[in-house]
Amino acid sequence: MGILDKIKGFTRLGAQGEKQEKQLEDSLPKTPEGYMINIRLPIMPYREKPKGEIVERYTIYDPWAMVSIILSDSTSEYVYFIDETPLTEEEIKIYRKVIDFLIWEVGEMGKDEDPKEFIVREARRAIDLFKARAKRDYNISWDKILYYVEREVKGFGPINVLMLDPNLEDISCNGVGLPIYVYHRKYESMPTNIIFQNDEDLSSFVVRLAHMAGKHISVAYPVLDASLPGGHRLAATFAKEISQKGSAFTIRKFREDPLTVVDMISLGTISPELAAYLWFLIEHKKTFLIMGVTGSGKTTLLNAILNLVRPNYKIVTIEETPEIRLPIKNWVQLVTRSSYAGGESKTGEITLYDLVKISLRYRPDLIVVGEVRGSEAYVLFQAIATGHGGATTIHAESIDAAIKRLTSPPMNIPESYIPLINSALMIERVPVRSKDGTTKISRRVTKIWEIDKSVTPMIIGKWSPSRDMHLLTLDKSPMLNSIAEALEISMSEILDEIRARAGFMRWLYYNNIRNYIDIASAIYKYYRSPKEILSLVEADLGHMGESI
Repeated sequence: MGILDKIKGFTRLGAQGEKQEKQLEDSLPKTPEGYMINIRLPIMPYREKPKGEIVERYTIYDPWAMVSIILSDSTSEYVYFIDETPLTEEEIKIYRKVIDFLIWEVGEMGKDEDPKEFIVREARRAIDLFKARAKRDYNISWDKILYYVEREVKGFGPINVLMLDPNLEDISCNGVGLPIYVYHRKYESMPTNIIFQNDEDLSSFVVRLAHMAGKHISVAYPVLDASLPGGHRLAATFAKEISQKGSAFTIRKFREDPLTVVDMISLGTISPELAAYLWFLIEHKKTFLIMGVTGSGKTTLLNAILNLVRPNYKIVTIEETPEIRLPIKNWVQLVTRSSYAGGESKTGEITLYDLVKISLRYRPDLIVVGEVRGSEAYVLFQAIATGHGGATTIHAESIDAAIKRLTSPPMNIPESYIPLINSALMIERVPVRSKDGTTKISRRVTKIWEIDKSVTPMIIGKWSPSRDMHLLTLDKSPMLNSIAEALEISMSEILDEIRARAGFMRWLYYNNIRNYIDIASAIYKYYRSPKEILSLVEADLGHMGESI
């Protein structure tokens, strides 16, 4: 086995000369469908730039990869144009030799070495050797050659620039001959200049992605849902078995620096008062449900709210793909596992249902399920009924639709259990008009309900489109009233506490305390010395002309 075989996503392809290449290819191992991952020549984005206005341009990998956002004259849509400096003919020859060197001539890798780091180091050594042997310079850029070697071996090949761009949320390839689409945080959905021109290239790349995720995809098993290195979520289909335009894939990118509750306030997704209300509910182990359609930001909001959890609480999170990131130490992170066997065999499979059941043995203060859509929902509601706090998300476009889904197969939650959902939030992507009169699509929590014993949801907050602000009627909250009764304090004291916490949220925002680790530290200090912290907050807000 060569060193490239140890890197997830690669099947060897190389030759010791152009004449021997075909003969060698026949002898090398292939993917299950016979597709070989070709790294001898990088797939490049189209270089013909569309006519139009360049509205933004930024560097991804200096100086070899730039991105331009172009407003196309012909289509009036934004285009995500990747400008990668291409290899010259001489550089391509050397690039191929470096790849062959990596396949045939590298030494043994150390036991504890990272394969990708090792191969990059060996690539640098190969380039140094070729550079020393070169009789003429030919204006060769050795750094550029190394960039492409890293792009293909260590990175994501033709979509590497997309994976490196922190402004992108989603990457979608819909088939052969079609541009890859991306979802940009500022410009939303738009095509790129990356196009797979034939079935073999695209299918090979999908197999490569599957291997990177440690999974298998083939004609026999043409559907894949997996997690890529870095926590990115991959959904893929193979060949034309179920997708008529050929292999296809979508990657939901995972932020290394996750959006926090302060980011949500800054973006207008929630208000400081709403954040304080949710914080108070979590502290008292109330249950909340986040609803929305695909891509609305449900998991991001869930993760942000969980940043507010009391430091001494024990949390168990249960997910199919690990997306939740928490700063606390008393956190058990459970993830499902696919079956070892193929086909309909369930050997070794561990489902959400299994994990929700076992989570009760951990004696958690809060059980979090990334998303409910099956029988695990029933077990979660059973756990909530025994006094555990709970949080989850569900695909639904309204509270009525969510309740119908919960009470119908395969979830089958008895209607009498629905009031266990103490609070429900709807997050949507909505048009928001700015002060300059322009409109852009933004994420907003549009409605907040509480569900009391009557099972009828009661709106206690909503987003006003005309003013772009959240209007809350917390004095009418059944949940806050029940907490006041349990603590034997007045409702006004509860509202004062939430008002103080809203001031604390504004203080975090004004001081740009947005990193989830820093927020956790501030929350810890709040619980340890609330009067001291609130005095500081009140003084600082006073200097800004505000009060708690």
